Amino acid sequence: MTDGAPLLHLHAVSKSFGSIRALDRVDFEVRSGEVMALVGENGAGKSTLVKILAGMYTPDEGRISLAGEFVEFTGATRSEQAGIAVVQQELSLVPTLSIADNVFLGDTRRGWRAAPRAQARAAAPFLDQVGLGDLDPLSRVEQVTVAERQLIEVARLLARDARVLIFDEPTAALADREIERVKAVVRALQYQGRSVIYVTHRLDEVFDLADRVTVFRDGRSNTPVATADITLDDLISMMLGGSLAALFPDRGESAPGEVVLQVRDLLTDRLNAPVDLDVRAGEIVGLAGQLGSGASDTLRAIAGHEPRVSGVVAVAGRAVPSDSPAAAIRSGVGYSSSDRKRDGIFLQRPVVENLTSPSLGRVSTAGWLSRRAERALSDRIAETFTIDRARLGSLAGALSGGNQQKVAVGKWTGSKPRVLLVDEPTRGVDVGARAEIYSHLRAIASDGMGIVIASSDTQEVLGIADTVVTYFRGAQVSVRDREDTDSRLLTREITHPQEAAP
Repeated sequence: MTDGAPLLHLHAVSKSFGSIRALDRVDFEVRSGEVMALVGENGAGKSTLVKILAGMYTPDEGRISLAGEFVEFTGATRSEQAGIAVVQQELSLVPTLSIADNVFLGDTRRGWRAAPRAQARAAAPFLDQVGLGDLDPLSRVEQVTVAERQLIEVARLLARDARVLIFDEPTAALADREIERVKAVVRALQYQGRSVIYVTHRLDEVFDLADRVTVFRDGRSNTPVATADITLDDLISMMLGGSLAALFPDRGESAPGEVVLQVRDLLTDRLNAPVDLDVRAGEIVGLAGQLGSGASDTLRAIAGHEPRVSGVVAVAGRAVPSDSPAAAIRSGVGYSSSDRKRDGIFLQRPVVENLTSPSLGRVSTAGWLSRRAERALSDRIAETFTIDRARLGSLAGALSGGNQQKVAVGKWTGSKPRVLLVDEPTRGVDVGARAEIYSHLRAIASDGMGIVIASSDTQEVLGIADTVVTYFRGAQVSVRDREDTDSRLLTREITHPQEAAP
């Protein structure tokens, strides 16, 4: 239960970076024992606020009070000493250290040195709380999965014994089972009387966890509202000024064309049953399934990133060699992975180079790059995908998550593939950028490209796909026209297919 007095209160806080005003006289509060959701588009100011509370940024103006006393967070240590702990959006673990060492990394209360086994015993209860009790606390972080690393970040937050705990996009890279673990942790913290600030792009989590929600837009804060008093459509309208239906573009009335991608009896080490798939020109096919269901593995196998055990993949009637991304690209397949920062874009290279990277043959002659051709091609892609052309010379890593995703997907249009495969097209992307990406995918499909997306977001699949293919535990469950399915049937098929109606 929450009381009416704010435990943490930011009043008229502003922060600028040069001419960019990231926060503009923001008011924000969280009460004792409350879960406060913080939502907004990328660039709305959410991350800046979190970094101010973490002691990483100092506000230009405004006041912060904690338990009724004014405070200044002049560094991460001061923030932590005041009782604030943060699970950062970007993983901040040290891969070569043990799990136990990472749980207590930066915790000055434990001294500069602790015996490894004592450290492991101390870390075990926190790991158990996030469902990682089976991991050896002495094993190195580099030996565990990305999902497990995210949960270790949560365990690290629990070890701080803080009054205010900030979860910054904690479930962006997690499957449903891990997401439920994080939710259970949040509920347990609230039961203990802690205050939680929950930053997320997953709007269903807002209604599942939060007592109230604060919407940021263009660096300004709206008055917080109780989640019991609003609907999902209300929340999206507060964020965008439009409704849920406005997220997805019209499908149009033109019928899809000839089959451009044919998959028969495809099997890999990660798939438990053969996959059959047809994709036509102008069609968007949505592969729906939880993380690890086999949907992403199907895309990887088609794109040559995962070896096939058996089966045939053909583009426009011509077989695509197995286990060769280069051969798949030459055959007319573009592939945008689910992890843009690992293998989707070159973070330390300019946007212009990222956009033309799959199309070097079109912007060079005899191995000599034409800067003029490179700029012309990147200009066309940027215009198509609404990427600010004034930022083409900027490093891709400096863009917001939504713009990075537009680069990761849009770059493939320059090579004019017959088929575009997009894994988790809007993971970690705000609502506004999602709407743009959906619109761009529909536009290039309308120009005759066949598109296949794999997504763990059922709303996304139902909103954008013409044909819906469901997956469960490495096997294809069904193939249906979009009109022949709904959210209830889709959810059953990707979670408990044995209970789904025939």
